[in-house]
Amino acid sequence: MADRLTFPTRILVACAAGSVAALVLGLSLQHAFDKHPCAWCVLQRLVFVLIAVVCTLGALSARVRVAQIAAALAADALATAGAASALYLHFVASRSDSCALSLADKVIMALSLHEIAPWMFFADAPCNEANLPFLGVPFALWSLMGFLALGTGAVVALASLLRSPR
Repeated sequence: MADRLTFPTRILVACAAGSVAALVLGLSLQHAFDKHPCAWCVLQRLVFVLIAVVCTLGALSARVRVAQIAAALAADALATAGAASALYLHFVASRSDSCALSLADKVIMALSLHEIAPWMFFADAPCNEANLPFLGVPFALWSLMGFLALGTGAVVALASLLRSPR
């Protein structure tokens, strides 16, 4: 089966897997190593979830080129939004004592994610304490690298889809 997957489909699968890996890493650090997330961290988790869903749907619709193009565009837009939130956390929010009533906090509360899946979306750390280093690199910069990789993958899939004559 894997040898029949087109290049863009394989890229979308890789992006979905990368998003899930980022989520697993974040949840592992939270639940196994007591590294609690702030509202901006939780918002980034939501973006990783959305990228995984969009890329999975795009990969499953391999025979519908327009659907794959839409998935690649959506994944790139989400990765850009995720990168922006990671940069905001690193350069602005982490210098604040609280994330309360920030845009991230309002989005999480408006969607009731903290009630639906508190194990994933409950923010219980202030921003200035959540952006701790992991292997010497602040969490927000790890997220930024993940979003940049996912955005690059989405652009590569999109370029391949637009080049193919199909």
